[in-house]
Amino acid sequence: MNNKLFFLDQHGCAKNQVDGELIIGHLAEDGWVRTDEPEKASLIIVNSCGFIESAKAESINSVIQARAQYPNAKILLAGCLAERYHKEFADSFEEIDGILGNGDISLVRKAVKELEQGKRPDINSPQNGVCAGERPEFLSFAGSAFVKITEGCNNRCSFCAIPLIRGNLRSRSINEIVSEIRTLLLRGIFEINLIGQDLASYGKDFGSGDNGGESQLVKLLSEISALKGNFWLRLLYIHPDNFPRGLTGAIKKDSRILPYFDIPFQSGDNDIILRMNRHGNAEAYKALVAEIRKELPQAVLRTTFLTGFPGEDEGKFENTLAFLKDIEPDWSGCFAYSPEEGTPAEKFKEKRAPQRTAKKRCEKLTEIQQTITEKRLARHCGEKCDVLIEEIVPFKEGEETGFVIGRAWFQAPEVDGAAVISYDVTNPKQVAQISVGARIPVRISSVRGVDIEGFML
Repeated sequence: MNNKLFFLDQHGCAKNQVDGELIIGHLAEDGWVRTDEPEKASLIIVNSCGFIESAKAESINSVIQARAQYPNAKILLAGCLAERYHKEFADSFEEIDGILGNGDISLVRKAVKELEQGKRPDINSPQNGVCAGERPEFLSFAGSAFVKITEGCNNRCSFCAIPLIRGNLRSRSINEIVSEIRTLLLRGIFEINLIGQDLASYGKDFGSGDNGGESQLVKLLSEISALKGNFWLRLLYIHPDNFPRGLTGAIKKDSRILPYFDIPFQSGDNDIILRMNRHGNAEAYKALVAEIRKELPQAVLRTTFLTGFPGEDEGKFENTLAFLKDIEPDWSGCFAYSPEEGTPAEKFKEKRAPQRTAKKRCEKLTEIQQTITEKRLARHCGEKCDVLIEEIVPFKEGEETGFVIGRAWFQAPEVDGAAVISYDVTNPKQVAQISVGARIPVRISSVRGVDIEGFML
């Protein structure tokens, strides 16, 4: 290894992204510097995803391509794929030079030191703690950061491999989370996105649980509310069966906690919901949405659907379509089911729709969702709000109107639509406010597809 440059090939979800940022921080302690040019790196780390078949294939292909294109670099396989199939890959994946599970991200330093010594690291630690550490760089957009508050999951949805990969629920302490957020705010981060496999389960491993009273998540939000300054706090992923009492009240008390609810319902058919090992039903879920909107009329809802689950016929899918039309989420995502090794659903004997049928069902849901999204976004036309800038569109000399692309509070990073905002390039006051990661005041003027348009005030 002829230099201390490494390339991070990042895959998967926001939780894995945080792990990637921790890898950067841990290696920085030993003098390693991340580069965006893999041809210059002596080390390539593939921080893989092992959740669904397509993601697994993508991670494996990244390793194979890296080996072919950069034969002199050392390749370390990390992340969920390395955790889930550790033994198989450690023994037989010839394209890698070492493997690191995700039980303890700090052990990346040990793995890389072994690579420098000419060894083949094979590190797989128990899923006991919650990964934490310094994050000198963020892989998200400027002004925004993800904060992981839990690791693992105690829910046992029959289709989900996360507990097999990440283990049981482990929650970070309130003090540790608040301290991290305080530091991020001092570093100029405006948008804090709390993430975990299920935020509603936060703190249930502390021993006392909720005991029918205030949830640990609500207590955490109360402590975060004590922080000074202006920021957006967004909660991403709340299991509908665990929705915490007091959550809407906590959001009402602090306008900085966004009334944005990411609640993955997965299906609108009661039989499928039951077979997914979820404990609610379509009627209860519709009532939950109604209660949220009653308490917070401005609430924004994102959800997720899984099509082609074993036993889902056309009639059951029609129930999901009806459910979607009833709850009218602002945003939704859809995935075609694929059986995951080791999950209960893998062994279900009920007939499963062909993959092409599952994908067509996804397309149908997405088509309906687009119409709903346009309708829901139209509510915001004429409103004043802030937009967090993610990109500045280059303009030619002589043009008087410039454009930036960003997000309003009701648009989560990476998954929702964008805000396309115009500004006057001849106005020095406006131009001075334009930078990636900055917030600008805007008025929303129109909706185009799943995006909003507006102009700077």
